[in-house]
Amino acid sequence: LTVAISKSYGAPEITKDGYKVIKSIKPEDPLALAIANIITQSASQCNDKVGDGTTTCSILTAKVIEEVSKAKAAGADIVCIKEGVLKAKEAVLEALMSMKREVLSEEEIAQVATISANGDKNIGSKIAQCVQEVGKDGVITVEESKGFKELDVEKTDGMQFDRGYLSPYFVTNSEKMLVEFENPYILLTEKKLNIIQPI
Repeated sequence: LTVAISKSYGAPEITKDGYKVIKSIKPEDPLALAIANIITQSASQCNDKVGDGTTTCSILTAKVIEEVSKAKAAGADIVCIKEGVLKAKEAVLEALMSMKREVLSEEEIAQVATISANGDKNIGSKIAQCVQEVGKDGVITVEESKGFKELDVEKTDGMQFDRGYLSPYFVTNSEKMLVEFENPYILLTEKKLNIIQPI
């Protein structure tokens, strides 16, 4: 399903992303807004944990809300409804876990990636190539293109920081203006370091 989302400026955004669609819905009715917020929260959690499936998650959440409302209107006890929903959730999760299988081949990865890329086979095959190249423990970072640039894939061995160096005195290769170290010690910290003494 393709949806056009109007924006306050510029052309509308065309998307198949359920999460973007549900985030754009802001009904004026307080009850409808509360329901939309519940669905948005559900889709957001799905997006954070899985990265995909937000459309399915939104539809399922809306259906659960609809069925709970029907049961409540028919006089069912709210505690029993909650217990029923939780039992149903466990049954669904158990069924899904029994159906799952690992996607291993480049062709299967491309199929899954193509679905996640809204049917774009070019993007799907590029993602599959990247996954095969870096392996299941590798890291793939996706960045938005500046302008209308074609899909570009860049492989980096090791780590790369795109923030640049704090001082030109860190440069070790003055011809290329690069900071290159072999087997450096790296300190990772959550704290802000203003002075050297704590280290």
